[in-house]
Amino acid sequence: MSRLQLYPEVLCSAAAFPFRAGIIGAGTTYVYRENAAGKLQVKQFGRICASLCAVCVFACLLAGCVTRPQKTQKIRDLEFTVLDKDTAPEELKLLIEKNKTTPFKLTYADQGFLYIAEGYGAQLTTGYSVEVNGLYETEDAVYIHTNLLGPEKGEETKEITTFPYVVIQLEDVGKNVIFD
Repeated sequence: MSRLQLYPEVLCSAAAFPFRAGIIGAGTTYVYRENAAGKLQVKQFGRICASLCAVCVFACLLAGCVTRPQKTQKIRDLEFTVLDKDTAPEELKLLIEKNKTTPFKLTYADQGFLYIAEGYGAQLTTGYSVEVNGLYETEDAVYIHTNLLGPEKGEETKEITTFPYVVIQLEDVGKNVIFD
């Protein structure tokens, strides 16, 4: 047998847990099991758990200390033109027509121009429009902010499904577009 005495001894069923554990001394828990040769192997369970927990906490703290510079600071506002639905490029018009029943965000670049289209899906009445609140460039991207405007108070509306969207044209600056 072993020279270790366990106070109190905890025996586990061999099927569920093929080891015995107990507490010895000042809070140190030893786990021991028999190896293939029938010899008893003893491991300090408490120190192993404490060491693993310390490593995990240290790794989490290190991950929290990593900072990345935010590159969303505005460099400049971009000049743009809101296009009439008929003057948008044909390929873009086809994409809009295909996607207009649900909210969509599309970009299209052609011949040095960037076209940005944003739609708000089906609206059950007339009187809706899309407003461009901001379009600006950052170090990494172009940001666009739009709003869906509903019918004004007192405005006469018809119960006809409409698909409000806006298409804008600007000089292609070669950056990704982020819809905000």
